[in-house]
Amino acid sequence: MIKLYIISGMSGAGKSQALKIFEDFGFVCVDNLPTKMITDFIDICAKDSKKYKNIAIGVDSRNEEYFSEFKNFLVILKSKKISYKVIFFTASDDIILRRYSETRHHHPSGKSVSEGIKQERKALDNIFCVADEVIDTSNLTIGELKKTISVLVDIQQLEKRYLNISVVSFGYKYGIPNDADIVYDVRFITNPNYVHELKYKTGRDKSVQRYIEKHKEFKIFFKEFSKLIKNTLPHYINEGKSYLTIAIGCTGGCHRSVFTAEKLAGFLKSRKYKVKLSHRDILRGCNNGKINI
Repeated sequence: MIKLYIISGMSGAGKSQALKIFEDFGFVCVDNLPTKMITDFIDICAKDSKKYKNIAIGVDSRNEEYFSEFKNFLVILKSKKISYKVIFFTASDDIILRRYSETRHHHPSGKSVSEGIKQERKALDNIFCVADEVIDTSNLTIGELKKTISVLVDIQQLEKRYLNISVVSFGYKYGIPNDADIVYDVRFITNPNYVHELKYKTGRDKSVQRYIEKHKEFKIFFKEFSKLIKNTLPHYINEGKSYLTIAIGCTGGCHRSVFTAEKLAGFLKSRKYKVKLSHRDILRGCNNGKINI
């Protein structure tokens, strides 16, 4: 059974941001599809309802033809037994004016923003009257909007399921990862590189892990570090963050950062977070017992 959400409302009220949130929730999203193509698109989705189970379609004031035919379109959906909800996004005129002023975008009507707002409210009246939900974004943060939508579409466990965490180890000698949100330096940990039998191993080897863990400073550090990460992740979610990269670095990216990243990834997975683990520089310094110069 397909679930369809029709996203409409005032330009500048957050429709585009809402579609991004729906996309983060695993929905197939399309924006401003021509009227004649919408029913064809839904028919295509209906043929593979497993793949296209959840759909969100954005409709804005550029599609004027759609407004006049909107009620007829809903009748067609009912005849096709498509489950749908119309979500209307709005905001106060002052807020919309301010958002346009901040982004310096033109109003899609081609008129001044204040004139465009008046015209658009009138044009959207047919949709507003039949909306199942009206969301006023005037005072909502991105995080609050995400929570509102999650409740609306009955998404469970938003706190963990929809934060994608990437944990990456790296070597400072090769530079900090460009996409890192959190960077932590573990070069203070006693370096296994200076132990001959560990030099050409990596932080994934048990002997290296035992060597690092036997040092008191690592135990104290990881206890506090993991606690800090655990306590801050919910706040990233509240701010609307969907993707977070935690980069952990040591000198060459072979030993200390690799083991710390492995341990952190395991810690987060045990708390039901979605985690992708990678070791960017592990082969640069340690490769089959040889050092890459």
